[in-house]
Amino acid sequence: MTDLTISRRSLLKTTAAGAALGLAGVPAFSTRARAAATTVGFIYVGPKDDFGYNQAHAEGAKALKAMEGIELVEEENVPETVDVQKTMESMINLDGASLLFPTSFGYYDPHVLAMAKKFPDAQFRHCGGLWDKSKHPMNAGSYFGYIAMGQYLNGVVAGHMSKSKKIGFVAAKPIPQVLNNVNAFLLGARAVDPTITCQVIFTGEWSLAVKEAEAVNALVDQGADVITCHVDGPKVVVQTAANRGAFVCGYHASQAPLAPEKYLTGAEWNWATVYSMYAKHALAGEPLPNFTRGGLSDGFVKMSPLGPAVTEPARKQFEATLAEIKKGGYAVIKGPLKDNKGKEIAGAGKAFPETAIELESTSFLVEGVLGSTS
Repeated sequence: MTDLTISRRSLLKTTAAGAALGLAGVPAFSTRARAAATTVGFIYVGPKDDFGYNQAHAEGAKALKAMEGIELVEEENVPETVDVQKTMESMINLDGASLLFPTSFGYYDPHVLAMAKKFPDAQFRHCGGLWDKSKHPMNAGSYFGYIAMGQYLNGVVAGHMSKSKKIGFVAAKPIPQVLNNVNAFLLGARAVDPTITCQVIFTGEWSLAVKEAEAVNALVDQGADVITCHVDGPKVVVQTAANRGAFVCGYHASQAPLAPEKYLTGAEWNWATVYSMYAKHALAGEPLPNFTRGGLSDGFVKMSPLGPAVTEPARKQFEATLAEIKKGGYAVIKGPLKDNKGKEIAGAGKAFPETAIELESTSFLVEGVLGSTS
């Protein structure tokens, strides 16, 4: 944690103490009244150089630094606890932030919602939360991308490259976004070979290096020869898998530099598109959308360049599938399809395209995924 972070929180405590003594009307540390620029705050649950979730958001935030009229304030390593409320409050009261992006999944409920109610003049936009007009503040909202399509493309390449017909997935928590990615990875591989299976192991935490390494080793020991993941920082997963001789598909950002010979491709976020859009609305004094979604064709998501090990058949199917997805309306979840407990998910002729809101409530693993959500 930086000295700046400690200073902000100390000042916030001082301000709170002043309020308790009847000095709440004295804006000793508030910069909102004198701020000439629009100050935008970014909050990360981990380090900004984690080769993963936090780095992807930080790279997106960089796009705002070049925008005239925007000032950026960032804080990393903020846990999904009341600490994030303190950080948001300090950014508003001490830095004059009027637009905040608390990026981690667990920040939304109750923390973002509590701060949105407390500071109705500030705007809060959260990554991945499912904003609901009927019960959530109008100065809050959510944004996300259809990155499961990227994991589907990872699966297409994995399906070509796997010799064992067993692929593996290291996942943090069985929330809808993660389950969608696991399902998409397996279904992409099964578009190549319908006999392929995918073993998933949940670590229980967004960032837990020891368990991530153990999970990779367990998957490789069980025969998986292509590994991907959905954890905050894929560095350990990528390096452990490559050291064990397995191929890897990346997630969040490019991990190609970590395993240049074993890295096949990766599903990456392109948050610069989203953050620039919000900043332009803020600068123009225009309302910010409360619910924002986009995919590969919208520039919200991108794919890592194919690695040197990728075969020509894999490249051709990857490129053809990518082109189809970019046309829009592509469905990964389509019938006939069952979950891995035998329950029908989609009957023949039924399809859920990437934009289907139902997918953001996914609670199942598809047939062919070995593992459990509980």
